[in-house]
Amino acid sequence: MGEKLKTVKGRILNILLWSIISAAFIGPGTVTTATKAGADFQFQLLWALGFATIACLVLQEASARAAIYSKMNLGQAIKFHYAGSKAQIPVLVMIVGAIILGCAAYEAGNILGAAEGLSLVFPSLGKRLIVTTIALVVGVALSLKSLRSTANFMGSFVFIMGATFIGTAFFVDAPISEVSHGLFVPSFPDVDGAGLLILGLIGTTVVPYDLFLGSNVVQDDTKVKDMRVGIGVSVILGGIISMAILIVGTSITRGMSAEELEHTKFSYALLTQTLTNQIGQWAAYVFGFGMFAAGFTSAITSSLVSALTARSIFGKTNVAIESERKSLPFQWIAYLVLTVGVVLGFLQSEPVPVIVAAQAFNGLILPFVCIFLFTVINNKKVMGREHLNGAFSNTMMVIVTWVTLVLGILKLVDAVSKVVNLHVSSDELFIAASLSALVITVVTTVVILRKRQLSLKEED
Repeated sequence: MGEKLKTVKGRILNILLWSIISAAFIGPGTVTTATKAGADFQFQLLWALGFATIACLVLQEASARAAIYSKMNLGQAIKFHYAGSKAQIPVLVMIVGAIILGCAAYEAGNILGAAEGLSLVFPSLGKRLIVTTIALVVGVALSLKSLRSTANFMGSFVFIMGATFIGTAFFVDAPISEVSHGLFVPSFPDVDGAGLLILGLIGTTVVPYDLFLGSNVVQDDTKVKDMRVGIGVSVILGGIISMAILIVGTSITRGMSAEELEHTKFSYALLTQTLTNQIGQWAAYVFGFGMFAAGFTSAITSSLVSALTARSIFGKTNVAIESERKSLPFQWIAYLVLTVGVVLGFLQSEPVPVIVAAQAFNGLILPFVCIFLFTVINNKKVMGREHLNGAFSNTMMVIVTWVTLVLGILKLVDAVSKVVNLHVSSDELFIAASLSALVITVVTTVVILRKRQLSLKEED
């Protein structure tokens, strides 16, 4: 009996540890982007969250598995892969720069979103006071001695947050047929802003910096089986929570006429009013607390991962992460990213545009991180011959890379076309982006697998 309790306790602690991943990607960005997607397009974009959840599982498992077998986190593995190459410094600088900028962008949304959520619960409190309080508590959390302590601290918030969002979605009473259709039948609404939201939904779930965080969660005694269970529960739960948030968002515009929809602009005030009118005042308070929990936990991980990534790449390879966390450069980077969010919070920036823009920016970074991970996990020197990526995992990673490239190119071209005032039909743009991404993905895959094959032949 005692042995069984010990096993159950171990499994719960394992899941709690890996829940740091869902704590990282379910932030105000997820809340804002998902509720806005639900308000603007009802259930049509649920498929994007379904795909993003699968993609997140594939990439997080690969990143953690690489860390287990190589005894290096993702940053260290990339550094090792490019050792001796002229491309090493440019690649490492690009990765660190992109991750720190991405985390800073997220941090602004995290602080603003957490403050907005707490304002729904305590409307009489000033936002600057709320921002200051959040910043102080995040600062204390960043000073915790071990990554496991930080993960366990945030893990408890994830389950509370999940209960609040899923519970609120249940009372929205969404039609099952419409939910199923939106989840399993992909659609691309030919409306301005739809592409940005699709990219945002994927970018807020498959977060580039989360892949670096997941590889740092791996301990010396972590087993692949336990890792897969922990990541599976964490990511699937996170995906369900994100879908619940989108379903809540549909309540804002459900039943509106076309004319009413045209004049309705998403805002937290409108969401609060809708929840209060349809369910009751308690729903607005519950959703507000969930929003705060999402922002608070993500504010910790954004600062933490920016510093972890920089130190894992530019720090000493043989130094443990826990030792690195005590270093001055680590603390400087972590608190610098936190400061960015606090400053924007004090400036009272409008949260929704900042948050959606952050998701899109990180969505553009994602395909490049996918390519680097794909490269590392097929490197015999990093993984060892017996642990190289299998055919199924490689196929899934290629598909994920292609889709993220398509969405990234669509967003990039869309931004450029607006600057130069160029009008391109959405169908032509989608076909061009798909073909371009396909060419890049195929060429990259052939090069990586060719190098893998040559290295195996040399050994034979």
